[in-house]
Amino acid sequence: MKKVLITGANGQLGTELKKAAPVLSSFAFDFMDIDTLDLTKPDAVKRHFDQHRVDYLINCAAYTAVDKAETEPEKAFLINAEVPGMLQEICTGNRCRMIHLSTDYVFDGQAFLPYVETDITAPQSVYAKSKLAGELEVLKHQENIVIRTSWLYAAKGANFLNTMLRLGKERESLNVVYDQIGTPTSAADLANAILSVCEQIGTGKKEAGGIYHYSNEGVCSWYDFAVEIMELAGLKCRINPITSDQYPSPVKRPAYSVLNKAKIKAVFGLEIPHWKRSLEKVMENSKTDGEKTHI
Repeated sequence: MKKVLITGANGQLGTELKKAAPVLSSFAFDFMDIDTLDLTKPDAVKRHFDQHRVDYLINCAAYTAVDKAETEPEKAFLINAEVPGMLQEICTGNRCRMIHLSTDYVFDGQAFLPYVETDITAPQSVYAKSKLAGELEVLKHQENIVIRTSWLYAAKGANFLNTMLRLGKERESLNVVYDQIGTPTSAADLANAILSVCEQIGTGKKEAGGIYHYSNEGVCSWYDFAVEIMELAGLKCRINPITSDQYPSPVKRPAYSVLNKAKIKAVFGLEIPHWKRSLEKVMENSKTDGEKTHI
């Protein structure tokens, strides 16, 4: 039985991986977060690998406070670059393959066609630069996999969906930017995709390392995303479209960061749902699970 270590397990993606993991009965999963395995302490990580066999590492741990990273660059680079580099070295030394999560923010957003994996990166913020540095560290071992994703959300956690739902109940109107274009990604869909990739490389069906892009299908602005959330939730809050320069932020975000998923679909045979269908599913499942506070 293959052993899989998932770090950052208490985040929104880690939580969805916990839910989805039982479908892979031929894999044994170990879910760790900072309370059980502090990744900033290399000795503790080495000790874990010495005491437990790990065949695959899925690293969901990340510093994701995009604005705050501008004033905490050392912390952002520690978690997003140095830690992945350390994990890569330990995994390589223990013949463990690594799947690492990255972001659409590694691009400058000046494109007009969906980004492919080989497009030139040009990160515009501390957060984005730290994530790109982490990619480069992980890919020092050619069998490792980096999956870039975008606009991640889930029924629980600090994300755009839950912020809109909370504010939509409190206010009559909200201003949301309409000139930043990308694709929302359901953490549940991404979790299932990661497990499919893990299963295929684990059973020897696929050996392809490198960078892959994954988001839901379709394209929208943050404004479109917010409007859809309000409609599905039955909230009367009016969404007003504004431009990025009308929204105060210390960070320049990509104006266009749609990801081309052709490679991951071709290599691993994935079927990817449209973002609207996935949003409907997340919100409906949240109601069914009794998460009334979110919907």
